[in-house]
Amino acid sequence: MENSAVNSSTFVQLLNRWVDKSGLLDTLQNNGVGCIAFTPLAQGLLTGKYLNGIPQDSRMHREGNKVRGLTPKMLTEANLNSLRLLNEMAQQRGQSMAQMALSWLLKDDRVTSVLIGASRAEQLEENVQALNNLTFSTEELAQIDQHIADGELNLWQASSDK
Repeated sequence: MENSAVNSSTFVQLLNRWVDKSGLLDTLQNNGVGCIAFTPLAQGLLTGKYLNGIPQDSRMHREGNKVRGLTPKMLTEANLNSLRLLNEMAQQRGQSMAQMALSWLLKDDRVTSVLIGASRAEQLEENVQALNNLTFSTEELAQIDQHIADGELNLWQASSDK
């Protein structure tokens, strides 16, 4: 998107495709509005942090079901298996899962920026490395689609159901 002076901050990520499926990204593009993706790493799900359970030092462990969005009930075996497959795929690409998730967003020219929340400088440095590989093969994109359990990992479902 060229010289967009207006942007929309929108929840868009590899795990939840409703923004794209709803046509919102196309509508934004057609109206010269950029999309700034927030929560691109699904509150840590796409960092690999939860692949082996809930870490003791995590916000989810400290706050449990009080965390807005990501809750322990989302860490079903099916969801964890999908995340593990995505992690393997990222490693085959020479990336961390977080880098691949950010690359997947940034490959789309309708997404003008991503908002990442890093609690340590190392996280920021790792995330910036996503820019080194923004290209996905058709096979990789199909694999990602196959591994995504869209709907089971809707971080905002609880908020929108109220």
